[in-house]
Amino acid sequence: MAPNPTPPAEPQDSPDGYVGLEAAQAERLARERGWSTVRALPPGTIITMEYRFGRLNFEVREGRVARAWKG
Repeated sequence: MAPNPTPPAEPQDSPDGYVGLEAAQAERLARERGWSTVRALPPGTIITMEYRFGRLNFEVREGRVARAWKG
C-alpha cells in the first residue's frame, strides 16, 4: 500500500487578519503571504465543504472581507 502523501505546509497566517480589508487588497496580501488559492465568495454562496490545503476563503460583503477561513 502506498503511503499517504504529506500535504504542503500552509502559511503561518491568521485568517482573522483579513476581516475588514478591501477584497482586492486582501487577495493580494494573501498571495504574498503564500496562499496558493484565494477564493472570494458572496454571502450565502453554496460551496462544497472539502478541505484544501493552501486555500484561503473570503466572504465578501460590499467589497470588504466579512469573514475568512482556511480550506
